[in-house]
Amino acid sequence: MTEARVVLSTTGNRDEAEKIARALVDAKLAACVNIVGPIRSIYRWEGKVENAEEFLLLVKTWGEAYEDVEEMIRELHSYELPECIALRVERGSEQYLEWLEGEVKEEE
Repeated sequence: MTEARVVLSTTGNRDEAEKIARALVDAKLAACVNIVGPIRSIYRWEGKVENAEEFLLLVKTWGEAYEDVEEMIRELHSYELPECIALRVERGSEQYLEWLEGEVKEEE
């Protein structure tokens, strides 16, 4: 297992997705952010089943940077409760993982 993480988040529009992605990469909290979509999300919110078009962010980050990633997503996001789920990367190519680690700032 590595210290690499993929963080999932969704936004309600492409502009917000791009704003969050750019901020994370500019701050060296993510080496790369893929924006996928539009996608269709069906979820329960405040007792009702919702059906919405969203954009999925796949944030490639490293270890302890997660806390700062989550904080930045919350600060920049328009949702009351933005999705922010970190998945551990079990394996990956050595060269890619070295690049990813080198692009994400170390915890101070």
